[in-house]
Amino acid sequence: MSFALPPLTTPVRMLGPRSFDFSRRVAVMAIVNRTPDSFYDEGRTFALDAAVAASLTAVEDGADWVDIGGVPFAPGDPLPAHEEADRVVPVIEAVRAASDVIISVDTFHAEVARRSIEAGANVINDTTGMSDPDLARVVAESNASLVITHSLAQPRTPFAHPRYTDVVSEVTGYLRRKVRAAMDAGIPAHRLFIDPGPDLNKNTLHTLEIVRRFDEIAAIGLPALAALSNKDFIGETLDLPKAQRLEGSIAAAVACVLQGARIVRVHEVAPTVAAVRMAEAVLGLRQPAYLKHNMGEFNE
Repeated sequence: MSFALPPLTTPVRMLGPRSFDFSRRVAVMAIVNRTPDSFYDEGRTFALDAAVAASLTAVEDGADWVDIGGVPFAPGDPLPAHEEADRVVPVIEAVRAASDVIISVDTFHAEVARRSIEAGANVINDTTGMSDPDLARVVAESNASLVITHSLAQPRTPFAHPRYTDVVSEVTGYLRRKVRAAMDAGIPAHRLFIDPGPDLNKNTLHTLEIVRRFDEIAAIGLPALAALSNKDFIGETLDLPKAQRLEGSIAAAVACVLQGARIVRVHEVAPTVAAVRMAEAVLGLRQPAYLKHNMGEFNE
């Protein structure tokens, strides 16, 4: 079996001070949630100093990108945009002052996006597919990029029993439509990313199908994000609690990378970086750090 990666229309991106070639490297995105009720860390990084420290530790562990969020995706009471911004903006400012790492903010509010970009964020990671009609305009008027994610529910609202005839085809069609809408709003293709939204308004069988056919999503031609880390589809597949899903998360991430994923969003950075760099070598995107084994006159 050989891996033929779907081509990218604009692989080289300027993300703040960094130039990143997504045809040659996979970005590891670290998750930092400044929320008291986040899915995975359950508030461990809610305090400002904890969120900043977690972000900078992720950079030390090899993260290319830090994704800072102030509100969970899960259904719940809405948080006013000014309160959400008050959570994420100080983290963005502190991390930007200390590092040139790529910073995204996980938000669907145009006002939070505007303040985050002003604070130094390079990317807006919208998990609601531009539910705020002003979000695309805010991004278009800046130098920031946008992640367009597939989800069906209105923000923070339940969506029981999601049904699809062909989940991958329907997700791909949705993403293509949203990409056209973003471009019509003035965001050029070289500032767009796509995310099929594993587990977002999807059950475990839907998400496994997305992982299995990730190449069809990557074939859209924009760098595709695989946001799989510790999600429920891994827990249900392996019958494991959140704290024991690392191996399943890495396996799913590598499966997507081998089919064209160009960003992986993760909680545990260091082990994922090692797995992704190994996958890059398998794909021929990177050379080994050194060559010694069976390279000389004597076996070593």
